[in-house]
Formats: sequence, structure tokens, C-alpha cells
Amino acid sequence: MPTAILTGQPVPGSSIEGDLRSLGFDVRTAADAAEAETLLAEVPGDQRVALVDSRFVGHAHALRLGLTDPRYPLAAIPGALTAQPDGRQALTRAMAREHSAAGGAALAVGSLAGVADRVVTALDADGAAVHRPELGSLVAAVPADPQARDEARQAVSAVDDEAVRLKSAVKAGDGFFTTYFVSPYSRYIARWCARRGLTPNQVTTASLITALIAAGSAATGTRGGFVAAGVLLILSFVLDCTDGQLARYSLQYSTLGAWLDATFDRAKEYAFYAGLALGAARDGDDVWALALAAMVLQTCRHVVDFAFHEAERDAARAAATAAAKTAGTTGAGTDAPAPTDRLDRVGWTVWARRIIVLPIGERWAMIAVLTAVTTPRITFYALLAGSAFAALYTTAGRVLRSLRRRTASTEREARSLAALADSGPLAELLARGLRGRVPAVPRLAPLGALAGAVVLLTVAWLQGPGWWVVPAAGVYVLCSAVAVARPLTGSLDWLVVPVFRAAEYGAVLLLAARSDVDGALPAAFGLVAAVAYHHYDTVYRNWGDTGAPPPAWLVRAAGGHEGRTLLVTVLAALLTAAQFTVALTALAVAVALLVLTESIRFWVAAHLGGAPAVHDEGEPG
Repeated sequence: MPTAILTGQPVPGSSIEGDLRSLGFDVRTAADAAEAETLLAEVPGDQRVALVDSRFVGHAHALRLGLTDPRYPLAAIPGALTAQPDGRQALTRAMAREHSAAGGAALAVGSLAGVADRVVTALDADGAAVHRPELGSLVAAVPADPQARDEARQAVSAVDDEAVRLKSAVKAGDGFFTTYFVSPYSRYIARWCARRGLTPNQVTTASLITALIAAGSAATGTRGGFVAAGVLLILSFVLDCTDGQLARYSLQYSTLGAWLDATFDRAKEYAFYAGLALGAARDGDDVWALALAAMVLQTCRHVVDFAFHEAERDAARAAATAAAKTAGTTGAGTDAPAPTDRLDRVGWTVWARRIIVLPIGERWAMIAVLTAVTTPRITFYALLAGSAFAALYTTAGRVLRSLRRRTASTEREARSLAALADSGPLAELLARGLRGRVPAVPRLAPLGALAGAVVLLTVAWLQGPGWWVVPAAGVYVLCSAVAVARPLTGSLDWLVVPVFRAAEYGAVLLLAARSDVDGALPAAFGLVAAVAYHHYDTVYRNWGDTGAPPPAWLVRAAGGHEGRTLLVTVLAALLTAAQFTVALTALAVAVALLVLTESIRFWVAAHLGGAPAVHDEGEPG
């Protein structure tokens, strides 16, 4: 149980002790300086501790935001400070520093009031990152006299604490469909879940199960099954929104939960694609190529988002810190928002822009409605058209922003992009031999990767399975090595990652489609799904602040993107169409077992080891 230490003289009629107990704190009161420091030292190092001014007046939710959010080692609001185990050392050091700086007078008997705010000032002076949550209309104050106390209490009474909490459970920046057709009622479902002790992970699992049932309904191939699938897919999305709102409502953030939410989103959507393809097959319509194309396009869209985010993350943080300093704040420990596009500050254009990029809400709503009233083929045609337009729009915008970038790439950015590139033993070996020989030509990395991808996909499209595609894959391997021979620090080097993904996934799709045998495309669908999971998992490890990309042995065992691509082309050339289908199936199973086993081991170990909770990154477009 976390411990809260009340400092200062008790105030008659104060509710602070009861508010802290309602938040799960064991409340202790310090009568003097020595006792305050003794109580702090007595709290076990693996527990959260808080220092709270006994004169505090404010909303219970302000205390909740300031003292219970698991994502931050140190956090503070006026009159209250908290430290998790990772922040305990900084807290102890700052308290001792503040005490010694005042010659002991600051913590003398009878003058403990205000110690929480003074220790926060000491933490800032030490350079510690202290999170200060945005309170909005919530009140958090330490009145200095009875009149100020009465005014603060009136301000508390004027604002509905629960209404603010419920509203803040909805993620800012959601899409149009989510904002106007889901969130108005899903937030109440989230509160209902919180009051019954349900966790976000349980709701996430319920959303997955619902989506899998929807995929099974679509697989029946009947009109009733398609209608039920559409309804269940919408219900699954409502639950998907609810789990995040429940996490924000009750501040139940965790690294494992974020991984489950992101992973299950992909599993739900791609399982539904497979269900539609199976349902269409029952009516004699083979749409597996469309299903696989939809998965490839959607995954590549996300990879564009991920790679661009990694390339720009440090620059965005630097810009946000500079903006905060310009505004007269230190920026230390704050969550200053990243710079937004001009469109984000112009009324209705915000919604137009969010609809155009076809985020998950709009995408799932379109899939659900078209599934219920049309055919799987029409559903996939519409999905591919919308996703292709969104991909062109977002990629063009990101390229233009990268060309205007003035800050240099950091070493961390280059390492992150290298991990996302997923280069295997062949590319590493060739890149090592080319290192020092590849000229520092601007845009060489993305152009080299693109050249290899174009050669590979063109030959696969024109020739299909056969020996011609093997040398084309060899060209792709060589171009891939050229692309990563130098650190990915150029303004457009993030494009290397989505080009690699498009080349590998596209080659599997084209070779399976051109093999012209039943079962090849479903096997290719399974292989791409397994490989895509590996690539998503790499991203989530970075977003989880674990600082641990997939281990080198896993990347090498999985072959890297270039190794898998070369293997698939060789199998397509050596084997008959039927044998190629079996080989694709076996490869899909092997990759899935390999990456899933390591991924589950890593995330469970990180969770049990107390990995820090992640920030709410949100669903990519």
C-alpha cells in the first residue's frame, strides 16, 4: 500500500486525510522535521510515497492525477508530491538538500507547512523530471489564510469533479467517428467497469474475443453472418475505446496493457480480413489476394507512421522544450505537446483531415457497414481505395515535413531506425564490407532501398515464380545493404523502413498470387501476418520505453527482411506450386512460433520486472 505523509498542522474540517485514504494511501502525520524524515525512510523502497501539505484544498481527482499516475517516477501538484520507487532516491536527496540549504529551519517544528512545494523546487533545481499534470478546471491549492481557504472551497464546490474525470477519460485527438458515435456513451461503460473492479486488460481481451467471433460470423458466408459480423465488429471497437478510457479514468496504465491493446488491434483487424476471405470463398469468390493486399497496405501505412515518429521524436521534444522555455517555463518534467500542423488549429479542417487519413474508427465503421450490406469483394475494394489515398496523403505530408527539417538526426534516432529496418545476416555482412566505400550521397539510403524494391516487385509481377526472380532478390539484398551501410541519419532515411516492408510483403503477395494454386494466398497471408507481428513488436518495444529492441539472435534466426525475401524467391523457383504452398505454410508457422515465443517472454518479464508504464501514444492512422 502506498504511503502519504501529511506535513504541517492539521486544519479543522479538512477532508484531505479522507481523500488520500479513498485513493488507497496509508496516511501518516509528521509532527516535526525529524518525524517527517523518519517516516519517509520507513516507507519500503519498492512502494510509492507522497508528501502532502495538510492545508491542501482541492478536488479528489486532482490528487488522483498528481499522486497515482503510474507512468511517472516523480509527479506534483500544488501542495502535494509523489515518488515511485524509481524516484525515491531523487526525493530523498532533494528533501535533504532543501533542509540543509535552510540550515534546518525549513523543516523545523511548526513550519512543516509548505514542505511539499519546497521539495518540488529542490527537485527542479537538481534537474529531476517532475511531472505536473494538466488540471484544467480542477482545484489544487494551499491557502495561506482562512479567507483564501473559504474561496478555495467555494471553487471546489463550483466544479463537478466526476464530470471532469469522465470527460478526461476520452482521448484528445480521436477521429470523427470515435468522437461523435462512440465516446459519448463508451465513457460511461468505462466508469461502469471501473466501479466493478474490471481492468483495462480484461476489457481489451473482451474486445479481441468479440472481434474473433465477428470474423467467425463473416466466415459463414451467409447474409445473416455478414450482418452479425458488422454489428460485432462495431461492438468490438466500442470495447476497444472503452479499455483506453477505463485506463485514463482509473489511471491503470501498464506496459503490458499497452502491448496487449496494440497487438490485439492488429490481430482483430487482420483476423476479420481472413474471415471475410473465408466467407467469400464459400460463395465461390476468391478474394484472398485482396485480403492480403489490404493487410500489406495497412501495415505499410503504420510503418510510415512509426518510422517517421522515430525520426522526428527527438526533434519534436527539443522543439517542445524550446517552446516551453519561450513561454516562461522551464520545460523540465512537463509533458509539453509536440508541435501540431496548422490544420490542427483551424476548425472543421481538423475533422476533414482526420477522416481523410482513415483512422481506426472510420476504417472499422466502413468495414462493418460494407460487410453487412455488400459483399467481401466490394468491402476490400473500398478499403484498398481509401487506404491507398490515405497512405499517399500522409506519406506526402511527412516527406514534405522531413525536407523542411532543420535539426540534425540524433544517434538514438539512427539506432531506432536501424532496429525498425530489421536487417538480417546477409544485409549486415554486405553492409560491413561496404562500410567506408559507400559515398555520403544525400538520399542514397532511401533511393537505394527503393531501387532494390522496384526491381524485385517488377520481376515478381511480370515473371511470377521462377528463376528470374532469384537474381532480382539478389539485387534487392545488395541494395538493402547499401541502404544501411551508413547510419540512417538523413532527413528522408526513415523511408527506408516502409520500403523494406513493402518489398518483402509485396514479393510474398505477388509470388503467391502468380503461383495460381489453391491455398497459396492463405499461406502467404499467414506468413505476412507472422512477419508483420515481428515488425509491430519491434515498434512497441521502443514505445514501451524498454530501450530493448528485439535481440540480435532473434533477428538473425528470423533471417531479416532480406533473408526471408531471398528464401521465399528461392522456394518459389525450386518447388512446384503445391510444394510452394506447403513451404509458405511451414515458414509462416516457424516464424510465428519464433517471434511470438520471444515476444511473450519479453513482455511478461518486463511486466513482472516492474517496467515503467507507457504514455498513451494512441492508435496510428
